[in-house]
Amino acid sequence: KAEMRNRYLQPLQLLEICYDVCDAMAFLESCQFIHRDLAARNCLVDSNLTVKVSDFGMTRYVLDDLYVSSLGTKFPVKWSAPEVFHYTKFSSKSDVWAFGILMWEVFTLGKQPYELYDNMQVIEKVSQGYRLYRPQLVSDIIYQIMYNCWHEVCITRPAFFQLLSFFEALREDSRA
Repeated sequence: KAEMRNRYLQPLQLLEICYDVCDAMAFLESCQFIHRDLAARNCLVDSNLTVKVSDFGMTRYVLDDLYVSSLGTKFPVKWSAPEVFHYTKFSSKSDVWAFGILMWEVFTLGKQPYELYDNMQVIEKVSQGYRLYRPQLVSDIIYQIMYNCWHEVCITRPAFFQLLSFFEALREDSRA
């Protein structure tokens, strides 16, 4: 069972998992792709804990880092940024929001985000400024990175290459 395997993962290993996903997303971002369905359920993990982003069914190639889908399009609300559930506007910055949720999933060892709320309640709560709590295994620094992914205004969220440099600095610090 997943909970039994997760019990042995250390915070540094969880950080490496997030790094792998961020690295993949930085690559997608550099190639002008928006994933639109980034979540832990769409990542593959091998026996060495190397993580690969998968499920590209909703992925779109964009020239101007913006994809507006038609009304009525289904999307994963609990991983979606405000501009997605209000205007169906997707960008690399909405993927960054989802990455923050994925980080939260990783550091809670697989909990469901907003587990007490349905989709409509999540939209209402997030629109009012509510954000997920700091998981027990997350340091203040890592939670700040996670939280920065959830800025209300998308242009104030970091890009994946910026997140990657934060992770690389944390990796260096952990080796010191």
